[in-house]
Amino acid sequence: MDQSALMSRADDLSKLGLGFTAPNPIVGCIIIDSNNNVIAEEFHNGGAHAESKAINSIKVIPPGATLFTTLEPCNHQGKTEPCSDLIIKSGIKNVIYSITDPNSVAQGGSKKLREAGLNVTSGVLTEKVEFTNRHWLQKIKIGRPYFTWKIAMTLDGKIAALDGSSKWITSAESRDEVSKLRSQADAVLIGTGTALVDNPSLNSHNPGSRQPLRIVMGKSEIPVSHKLNDESAPTHFLKSHETSDLIKLLSDLEINQVLIESGPKLATALLKLGLIDEIVAYIAPSILGSGSSFVGDLDISSLSERMDYQIHSFTQIGNDLRVTLIGRK
Repeated sequence: MDQSALMSRADDLSKLGLGFTAPNPIVGCIIIDSNNNVIAEEFHNGGAHAESKAINSIKVIPPGATLFTTLEPCNHQGKTEPCSDLIIKSGIKNVIYSITDPNSVAQGGSKKLREAGLNVTSGVLTEKVEFTNRHWLQKIKIGRPYFTWKIAMTLDGKIAALDGSSKWITSAESRDEVSKLRSQADAVLIGTGTALVDNPSLNSHNPGSRQPLRIVMGKSEIPVSHKLNDESAPTHFLKSHETSDLIKLLSDLEINQVLIESGPKLATALLKLGLIDEIVAYIAPSILGSGSSFVGDLDISSLSERMDYQIHSFTQIGNDLRVTLIGRK
């Protein structure tokens, strides 16, 4: 049995729940028989938990079955029965999970399983699974959502030419990927400046994809005729420039992750406050020399004051380069 390969498969399944599970985590689950054949695989998408869906998809649990799950089975009676109880009742005797549940309300499932005589293994592929579930894990740890800043820019850091034109700096392939990022986000955030200039829908254009909540921050009025006032997705107009008001709104909405698609003014303000957890930059192989920069003045006067991010990954998308950067904690 290749535990890492099976947990990696469960991790990939969990990603299918991105955008659907807030305020809860994404979870993937696989059940194999004693011959290591996969007999069930499920993911959490806001309804029944992944373990419950996987167990209930099998008419008879075969002897020697093993359940793999990316997160420690819950031990909490909420909308559903605790997964730990369901696993015990199912007759499954082997459980392998990756990360321990940090939520004090739901943790303790592994202890209950061991006390019931099950063989329980933890810590499989932890680093990978923690990264996949980083949005929820951070919210549990520090009490605020995870902010991802998406940027489409030229090689010299411009997001628009001197005349204001910006469509399109990056390739169609990059824009398709951004559409997918939107469908996986709980909310997309812009300022009123971007709303007025670009009149964006902020919707995912992928067929059949879900639409994120739209949040527009600022005090300027947005005309009724603008796309953000249509019924394609809920829109929250936050008439404030205070970050504390934004955090409160996101908390009230039970958001795990926010995708920032604003202009430099709002993004720079969030950056200065240390709220940008991740940057996904799509860099076109073009140079403008003049125009709008992706970031404003950060009040930095020396190299010792610079903001450093860690390169997580980079790859070519169409004719562009996508670089993912993670903030240093």
